[in-house]
Amino acid sequence: MQVKEVMVEPSTIDKADTVSYALDMMEKKKSRRLLVTHNSEIVGILTMRNLTKELGTRKKYGLPASALHVATAVSDNFVKVFPDTELDDAVTLMAKNKGIIIVADQENILGWITPVELLKNGYFEGYAAEVMEADPILATPSDRVVHIRRLILDNDIGRLPVVENGELVGIVTERDIAKAMRAFRDLVAGNQQDSRIKNLIVEDIMTIGVKTVYTNTPLQDVVDLMLEENIGGLPVLNLENEFVGFITRRNIVNTLVK
Repeated sequence: MQVKEVMVEPSTIDKADTVSYALDMMEKKKSRRLLVTHNSEIVGILTMRNLTKELGTRKKYGLPASALHVATAVSDNFVKVFPDTELDDAVTLMAKNKGIIIVADQENILGWITPVELLKNGYFEGYAAEVMEADPILATPSDRVVHIRRLILDNDIGRLPVVENGELVGIVTERDIAKAMRAFRDLVAGNQQDSRIKNLIVEDIMTIGVKTVYTNTPLQDVVDLMLEENIGGLPVLNLENEFVGFITRRNIVNTLVK
C-alpha cells in the first residue's frame, strides 16, 4: 500500500492567523493539529502542544490569545514524502520522528497522514496490556496546572491520567490546559494573570467520567473506541477495576513498526 491510498486533505491555517482562531478551528475540526501555510507554501505544523506552550508563556502574559499569532508557535515536526512512497516506510518515519507525514509532489501539497489515518487503515492484534505504558506519568487533582503543563511539554505527551489515593478520577489533556490558558488571557486583567494562573489546579479543568479499557481488551477494540470517540489516550484497568496503565495512539502506531 502506498501513502496516496491513505492520505487525507489537511486542515490548513495561515501563519498570520491568531492562536485564538487556531484553537477554535481545532475544536471545530476535532483535530489536534493544523498545517500552517503562507502563499501556498508549507510553513510548518501547529499542534495542540504548540498552543499549550505558547498560551502558557509567562513573558507574554497580559496579551489576549487574539493578539498571539500562529507564526510564533509553528514546529517543523513533519516529514515530506512522495505519493508513491510505501506506507510501511512512512510508518517507520512517523515513529522515528514522532511527527506526521506530508505527501507532496514537488511543491504541491497532496495530503497528509496522521496517527488517525494509520489507525483507520490498520488491523491490530493483541491486547491492551501488551502495548500500554505500565508506569505512566500521573497527575493528582490538587496539582497546579502550570506544573502539569511543564510535565506535558518536557515529556512530549498529550494527556495525563488523574489519580487520587490510587483511584482513577479523571484525565487532563493539553487541550484542557490550552483552553484554560486562553480563558485566563481573555478574561483576567494582565497584571493579575501570573498570580491567578499559579492558583489554577487540575481539578478545575480535568475531564471526569473518562472512557477506559481493560488489560484484556483486544487492541482492535481499543483502536475502534479511540476513533469513535476521537480520543488520543485511554486509561487501562485490570479485572478488579484498578488503574494499571495508559495506552495512546502513538503506542499503537509503534506496534506497526515492530
